[in-house]
Amino acid sequence: MSATIGILLINLGTPKSPRPFDVYKYLIEFLTDPRVIKMSWLKRQLLVRGFIVPTRFRQSAKAYEQIWTTEGSPLLVYGKKVKEKLQHSLGPQFLIKLAMRYQEPSIAQEIATLMKAGIDHLIVLPLFPQYASATTGSVLQRVQEELSRYTRIPDVTLISEFATDPDVISSFCTVAKEYPLTNYDHVLFSFHGLPEKDLLKEDQVGKCKCNPICCRESIPENRHCYAAQCYATADAMIKSLEIDPDFYSIAFQSRLGKDPWLQPYTSEVIKKLAEQGKKKILVFCPSFVCDCLETTYEIGIEYNHEFNKAGGDHLQLVPGLNEHPRWIDTLKNLILKHINNKEIIK
Repeated sequence: MSATIGILLINLGTPKSPRPFDVYKYLIEFLTDPRVIKMSWLKRQLLVRGFIVPTRFRQSAKAYEQIWTTEGSPLLVYGKKVKEKLQHSLGPQFLIKLAMRYQEPSIAQEIATLMKAGIDHLIVLPLFPQYASATTGSVLQRVQEELSRYTRIPDVTLISEFATDPDVISSFCTVAKEYPLTNYDHVLFSFHGLPEKDLLKEDQVGKCKCNPICCRESIPENRHCYAAQCYATADAMIKSLEIDPDFYSIAFQSRLGKDPWLQPYTSEVIKKLAEQGKKKILVFCPSFVCDCLETTYEIGIEYNHEFNKAGGDHLQLVPGLNEHPRWIDTLKNLILKHINNKEIIK
């Protein structure tokens, strides 16, 4: 039986190796994306190629060295395992492919493989729970650009976010329950940050205030807001795990540059927690479904060190969903829920 439905899983990307040259190439491609750094082409090229990457790529390469496994980059290693397990779970009517927005395997080459297989329906699933222009938006734009090169375009389903999908929340909580809350003094939800000005630009209804009070409020006007989706994910997990209001904090990490980003910043929150006498904290990263530089290194190594310096004893990072069986089931359910013509599923 030939596959009629193509599934394209897409994550952000990874260097080919932790060598400085490969990290340099990756950062150039990543940071020159106009959806990542929003300024004119010339200013962006000058900033990225003339300052940001030359001053950061060697440091980034050292960080990648610390998370690199014998099999390679965790993002790619787990991605391949997820692809294989999902293929087995869905069966031969589906053809599963994995691509990266930056570097390889590229979106172009994986779409070409799917098109050559003669699929009738393509489901594009960016592996980011919350929608942001710099991640999901960039992925979907690139997919549409690649599809436009073909004379025959199959039916396409784009899954743009799954921030509060019950199966997704259940997957995060399943992994979380492996770390009993009674063993810790506090729980921190750390999401990837974004510049405040980017969120203001993305607000098409004129309601964005870029503060926790606005973002925490669940209203129709902010349902597409990245920050509001982050808070919604955290709230759903908090409810499921029955975490008391004074036992958790929500913060944002990975700030780049001097412009204000979503606050509070994770780096400042962990220092404050240590100063308050919190010795052991548990950290969830629900904007990432897979272990990567921003979780394993930034949280697990860098922020753990900062927490210790500030007086804390241990910062425990909860691993990503990676290849967890519950996550495979969740991906399968997400895909099946988004297929419009149920009759094609035999």
